[in-house]
Amino acid sequence: MLTMIRTGLAICVLATAPAIAQAGAQTGAQTGNVIFFHPDGAGVNHWNAARVHTAGPDGELNWDRLPAIGVYTGHLADRLTSTSHGGATVHSRGVKVQADSFGLDGTETITAASGVKRSIAQEAIAAGKAVALVQSGHIGEPGTAVFLSESERRSDVDSIARQVIEAGAQVILGGGERHLLPDGVQGRHGAGSRADGVNLIARAEALGYTIVYTREELAALDLAEVDKLLGVFAHNHTFNANPIGENLAEGLAPYKADAPTIAEMSAAALEIVSRDTDGFFAVIEEEGADNFANNMNAAGALEALSRADAAFGVMLDFVNARADTLLITAADSDAGGLQVVATDEAGAFLHGRYGPDTAVFTAQPDARGVALPFALGFVDDGGDVAGGILVRGAGFNSTLITPLMDNTDVYKVMHTTLFGTRFDD
Repeated sequence: MLTMIRTGLAICVLATAPAIAQAGAQTGAQTGNVIFFHPDGAGVNHWNAARVHTAGPDGELNWDRLPAIGVYTGHLADRLTSTSHGGATVHSRGVKVQADSFGLDGTETITAASGVKRSIAQEAIAAGKAVALVQSGHIGEPGTAVFLSESERRSDVDSIARQVIEAGAQVILGGGERHLLPDGVQGRHGAGSRADGVNLIARAEALGYTIVYTREELAALDLAEVDKLLGVFAHNHTFNANPIGENLAEGLAPYKADAPTIAEMSAAALEIVSRDTDGFFAVIEEEGADNFANNMNAAGALEALSRADAAFGVMLDFVNARADTLLITAADSDAGGLQVVATDEAGAFLHGRYGPDTAVFTAQPDARGVALPFALGFVDDGGDVAGGILVRGAGFNSTLITPLMDNTDVYKVMHTTLFGTRFDD
């Protein structure tokens, strides 16, 4: 088994070659594939809300079916709470970095002295493994993009998008057409905004990608005939994560109807990358769970979590059929500090006590057949808090998930699974 020794703030991970062999004994393999699913901002309280809303308080989510579980500690080098780009950098490189880091440590390259020279996804590509980045947000969202790019500024999405397109991933699915086209050039979803004049759609075509723009086009593909796939499903995000009042005023649904769900994108990506005989690494993110909660949009947050749970169903079906694949999941923070609050009537939470969305929802019936009302409260508008985050997993090597997991340990479990690595630090 993987042994973790806590000394101060450090967690030492010790894995002997025989222990790694034991972890893979069920298949006889030393290494396997990895699916890393990042439902951004989703802590235990978010999943409790999702369970109540979609399965009832006595029901079960797909998330609940993941057998391996550990408490996640997500502090960074310079703060106790994470950022999306700092947290993703830790997941992708296994090094504690500053909060304002996008594939770097602040503005400095993560050096060999820190233990890592490139991301785990870059290593996978170099080793001949297929890599997929799947995202409900735009192509530069850090939860996936950090795995194949680096930047001194998270806001430099033009550079980040170019790095992602040119990195060699087999599958790239998400939104963000605006970051792929030159300023003013009209695309399928809107006009481009790139200041450098580079047309990354044309670049992707030259690199051999099949390109699709809608849910219908994705569904129409014969994936057995597709080697490299780029999905561009929105001008920016595939969702409208505005505060609830703005969406209602503009008549916007939480998600764009012509974009595939994260479950549909995941199924397509896994079908393609799983054909690679050298193995694969898939990084998948539901970004809406974070953005809706940070905007205190309760209805949108519940929809995002429902979609994330459907994706868990797709991934669990996959790992149950493939004994050589690990599914591991963690958020890096707790978006908005969402909480389930008991209530009896609409309008009970006025004066901003629990945020602006005062909608009252009805839970699915409990074991007695009683459907009770609830609302969602938030503690922080636009912020990520430490909250209660879990690492969970299933399948190959999921026994390496232990009761207490540092954010760097997510990287270590994935790296051990992909490459059979020994961590002695």
